[in-house]
Amino acid sequence: MTSDGRAVELADRAWRTAEADEADAVVQVEESGFARFAGSEVHQPTLISDESITLRVVRDGKVGCAVTNRTDDEGLREMARRAAEAADSAPPDPGYAGLQPPAPVADVAGYDEDTAGLTPEEQAALAAEAIEAAPEYGLYGYFTSGLTETAIASSTGHSVSQRMTDASVLAIAASDDASGYAEATSWKAGDLDPAACGREAAEKAARTRGATEIEAGTHAAILEPYAFSELLWYFGFSSLSALSCLEGRSYLSGRLGEKLFHESFTLIDDGLDPEGMPKAFDLEGVPKQRVTLVEQGVAKDVVWDRRTAKRAGEGHESTGHALTAPAQGFGPLPLNLSVAGGDVPTPKLPERVGDGIYVTRLHYLGVVDPREGIITGMTRDGTFKIEGGKVTKPLVNLRFTTSFPKLVEGILGLSEEVVLVNRSDYYDERYPFGTRVPAIATSAFTIVGTGSGPGL
Repeated sequence: MTSDGRAVELADRAWRTAEADEADAVVQVEESGFARFAGSEVHQPTLISDESITLRVVRDGKVGCAVTNRTDDEGLREMARRAAEAADSAPPDPGYAGLQPPAPVADVAGYDEDTAGLTPEEQAALAAEAIEAAPEYGLYGYFTSGLTETAIASSTGHSVSQRMTDASVLAIAASDDASGYAEATSWKAGDLDPAACGREAAEKAARTRGATEIEAGTHAAILEPYAFSELLWYFGFSSLSALSCLEGRSYLSGRLGEKLFHESFTLIDDGLDPEGMPKAFDLEGVPKQRVTLVEQGVAKDVVWDRRTAKRAGEGHESTGHALTAPAQGFGPLPLNLSVAGGDVPTPKLPERVGDGIYVTRLHYLGVVDPREGIITGMTRDGTFKIEGGKVTKPLVNLRFTTSFPKLVEGILGLSEEVVLVNRSDYYDERYPFGTRVPAIATSAFTIVGTGSGPGL
C-alpha cells in the first residue's frame, strides 16, 4: 500500500471548485485489505482503494454540503453544484460557527511504514497464524490493515493533512457448545500477535462448555477490557458530547463539577496519545486537545466542536471533536477515550469480587435512558461464575440492563494493564479509533435474564 499525499491536492482542488462565500473540503483516502476467515479458512479477501470528498459551502448565511468519490474535474464540478443547490434550498443557519482559521497542528505518531506496506498475501498469512493457533475449533474473524490519509483545506487558508496506519485481528473460536473471543489492535501491525489471539479465543472457548444459568439481579462482576470498552463507548456517545449535555440528554447535564463516580475513575479523551490511534485534528481541521472528562470521580467536561462552542458561548472553544459536515447533527464525539489503570494485577481482580460473574465481551447494546446512563445488551463468548475469589464454572449468555454510572461508582478495582480496544466498524470510510481501558471489577452489574448457551 502507498500514499503520495494526494489527499491534500484533492482537498485544495475541491474547495476551489465551489461557488460560495466560504468553502472547505475534507478528503479521506484509503488503501486497505481484509483477510476474513470462517470455519478456519480464509474465505473472503477484500481490497479497498477509495477516495472520498466532502465539500461544505456557505452562501448568504446558508450551509450546504455534498459528497463524492469522483475526483476528476467533472466530478468535482458536479459535487460543487449539488452543494450549492443544497445551500440555496436551506434556511439560514444561525448555529454555523464559521470555518477553522489557519492554525498549527501537533506532530503525532500513528504512521508505520511496515504496516502501510503489507501486501494481501501478508495479510492472509497473518490471518493464517491465528487459525493455526486454534486447531481444535472453527475460528472466525479477520486480520485487517490499512493506510489512510485525511486532509482538510478551506477558503480561510487552513490546510492540514495526516497519514495514519492501523491493523487489527479478531478471533472467535467456536463449536456447537463453546465459544471464546479475543482481539488486538494497534497502528503498528508488528505490535500484534495473531497466534496469541487465536490461542486466547480457543482457551476461553474450552472453558465455556457445560454452561449453567444464574438468577437475575445486581451482581458484582469483572468486565474484561473488551466488555468495558463497549459499555464506555455507548456511554460516551450518549453522555460525553457537548450537544447532548447542552440539550439535557446527557448524564452529565447540570452535573459538571460534581463527584459522580468512584475516586479511582479518571477518564480522558486524548487524540494525541501515541498509545492510542493518534489524530492531529478533527474533521473540521481543528487541532486536537486533550480533554479531562472525569478526574478522580469528579465530572469535569465534555467534548466540543465549533458549533456547540458557539451555542454555549461564555468563552467555550472547540476541543477538536467534530465529525464531517453531514454527520454534525450527532454533535462532537469522544473517539479517543482512555481510562486510567488501577493498582490490581489482572489475575487478582476476582479476589476483589469474591462472588459474582466474569464477562469477556458484550454485544447487541443499546442506550435505554441516556439521562441516567442506562444501557442494555447481552454477554457472549465467555461468561463465568466467580466463587470465593476464583473464576469457576461457565454461564450461559446473560441479558443485562445496567447503569454505567452505578457500575463505575461501584468500582472494586481496576487492572494495572490498560489495553487498546478497536472501536472501528469498517462500514464507512476507514477512520481508525479505539478506547484504552483496563479490566474493571465492580459491585453493580445488573442482569435481567438469560439467553442462549455459548456456541454457534
